[in-house]
Amino acid sequence: MRSIPAAGGVTLLCALFAVAGSFAGNTANRRDYPITPVDFTAVRFTGGFWAPRLDINRTVTVPHVFRKCEETGRIDHFVFAAGIREGKYRGYQFNDSDVFKAIEGASYTLMTHPDQHLERYLDSVIAFIAAAQEPDGYLYTPKRLIRPDYAPPGGKERWVGIKDGSHELYNLGHLYEAAVAHYHATGKRTLLDVAIKSADLVCATFGPAGRGEVPGHQEIEIGLCALYRATGNAKYLAMANHFLDERGNAKTHELMGTYTQDHMPLREQKEAVGHAVRAGYMYSAMADVAALTGDPSYIPVLDRLWSDVVNGKLYVTGGIGSVGTYEGFGPSHTLPNASAYCETCASIALAFWCQRMFLTHGDAQYIDILERSLYNGLLAGIGKDGKSFFYENPLESFRGEQRPDWYACSCCPTNIVRYLPRLGGMMYAYRGGDIYITMFAAGQATIATDDGTVLVTQETGYPWDGNVRITIEPDQPAEFSVFVRIPGWARSQTVPGDLYAAEAPINYDIAISVNSTPTDAPAVKGFVRLTRRWRRGDVITLAIPMPVERIVAHPALSDDEGRFALQRGPLVYCFEGVDAPDGKVLDLYFPDTTKFRRVHRPDLLSGVEMLRGTGIAVKRTLDGSIEPAGTRAVAAIPYYAWAHRGRSEMTVWAARRPATARPMPAPTLAWKSTATASQNLVTDPVKDQLLPHSSNDPSVPYIHWWPKKGTTEWVQYEFPSPETISRAGIYWFDDTGAGQCRVPRSWKILYKDGDDWKAVKSTLTHKPLTDTMNIVEFEPVTTTAVRLEVTSQPDFSAGLYEWTIQ
Repeated sequence: MRSIPAAGGVTLLCALFAVAGSFAGNTANRRDYPITPVDFTAVRFTGGFWAPRLDINRTVTVPHVFRKCEETGRIDHFVFAAGIREGKYRGYQFNDSDVFKAIEGASYTLMTHPDQHLERYLDSVIAFIAAAQEPDGYLYTPKRLIRPDYAPPGGKERWVGIKDGSHELYNLGHLYEAAVAHYHATGKRTLLDVAIKSADLVCATFGPAGRGEVPGHQEIEIGLCALYRATGNAKYLAMANHFLDERGNAKTHELMGTYTQDHMPLREQKEAVGHAVRAGYMYSAMADVAALTGDPSYIPVLDRLWSDVVNGKLYVTGGIGSVGTYEGFGPSHTLPNASAYCETCASIALAFWCQRMFLTHGDAQYIDILERSLYNGLLAGIGKDGKSFFYENPLESFRGEQRPDWYACSCCPTNIVRYLPRLGGMMYAYRGGDIYITMFAAGQATIATDDGTVLVTQETGYPWDGNVRITIEPDQPAEFSVFVRIPGWARSQTVPGDLYAAEAPINYDIAISVNSTPTDAPAVKGFVRLTRRWRRGDVITLAIPMPVERIVAHPALSDDEGRFALQRGPLVYCFEGVDAPDGKVLDLYFPDTTKFRRVHRPDLLSGVEMLRGTGIAVKRTLDGSIEPAGTRAVAAIPYYAWAHRGRSEMTVWAARRPATARPMPAPTLAWKSTATASQNLVTDPVKDQLLPHSSNDPSVPYIHWWPKKGTTEWVQYEFPSPETISRAGIYWFDDTGAGQCRVPRSWKILYKDGDDWKAVKSTLTHKPLTDTMNIVEFEPVTTTAVRLEVTSQPDFSAGLYEWTIQ
């Protein structure tokens, strides 16, 4: 490994350390994780599922994110801050971090695919970054570097906005990770010197003798650990440790609360709360600090938090973060599907944490969750074209979604571009001379264990089939153990704990052999241990059946009650309207006797295994009952592949019985009318006849006029011919405690009389009520159109779920 000259001319061993797969091996005098992952540069994918995706990331996604960083001014901000050109800052205060993440991802691609053009481009961007840095090391383009009249969150002074969202320290964490990656990719210190200068300033500013604040968004702790590994400078590790230890310490700073996990000291925390990405980064940093300092006191805390997540706050897709208003964890066993936030960055943060937990404990349960998140919640965040993305990843959609090519807040695209190149570093690990095969993918790994080098070759069609051929080639015959992971889904454990389970137990007949000799070694902590004197050409064969499983949820998950999810191997499936004759899937239910058959489609969505079956449609009648409406042949596709073929309904959790399906609406007057609204809202929800459980039920569609506050808005029905009406019902949307919508200050019903709108005559007061249908009766009117006029409260917006008329 390349070494970095330290101050005074001392040469320190340089150990590459970047999260989720790029850890370097233990050095002689440095503490570390007990298990060491194989560096991603030692792993080569050969075809199969992952090689094409990583090629797209390198050839499409990397240039795409840099192009977007240029178009949106993210790179120009450094130019302006350096005084090279004049210009104004635009966008979010954390936009610097997108440039740093793009550099990090590009640097990782250079490590496996040298590219002089890309390297020269990075040189030019880094030159702007270095020029923007102030003499003492301060670097944050939204501050006074750009113009004196600009006041980002927290004000114009340095650091004062940490708790108010300045993201100064968050940005620097990504800078440090990018700098280490770039140095190891190119041998150039240009960005590393910027990072060291910045980190020295941070260490001089914060700490026991300095400022007491902690970062509003965790990330710098990971970056400081990376910089410590790269330089050997212990003050960086000490500062990471300090930021963690001070969290929740009201004696040193004004606490920010649960949103930033700053409500109590870390060693006292028992629940995963607040912003999910912040939490995942913090838990990863806690594991790093525990490993690097040798202080195990954070480990029981991480174990408690892990248990809290996997037993009550994890989606079946491996996503985390159920509440969109603060992008974070909700209460335990509260996992709505249609409003599931499941931010792509949160899946990446979870993967970071999962790998660290495995390196700490050597238990396959952590890889089980990593794999679930990787193949489902995380991979759904990027389109197959490599340049379209999802920020949120819901498990149900009433109208479908479309991936944009960028976001104003574009943390997810740039996070993906730095994550995927290191995927190989999650596939293998070692402890001493023993090898762990943690995941399966076609390719080769050169594993330099403490006792010798071993070449491992995998031949497999995973995740489409469970047959894996593993060739072991040590540089010389030696006795050691090979630990082969048996995935949790193949051990009748959908996830650790009881949050999800197979509807009917499946007896997996797993066959594993060495040189064609079967072995019945049991799985311990999810791994089969194969110990022998290994020679070149020894072959392990693993055959895991991959039947289609119907997964059911814990009874406390009310959104999933009476429903099931389809899973095959590590892949969770979804039903999409584009694969149904009439574009509808939400009105279907599938009795428990329904069989699903596999259909291989190499021509579809870059090649997928579809699951075909027949559902029974249901419809609502005018008297409110539900009745069958015929059968419909449909297909399910892997969840990661949805939203590639136009907008249509989608669901991961399908109904098992009529009562839990979304029935087709009855032909009411409202349903047959044409609905429109102010602000050009999509109005289908107000007449879909789906009533919520309460006025803050995210599982049912609604409309709202956010961000309009204190305004008068409307929604109206137009009839094909004159109708006589005398009764209406409104179910208001009110997300008190979560958002900025409340029941309106007032509302009234108007009818069209010629070219005029007139108020109906009613003796009832129109005081809006929550959690119930608001019924109003009025003198009959005959009209061709009726309007609901809503005046919102001065400081709030308004919305509604349903509007009925009779």
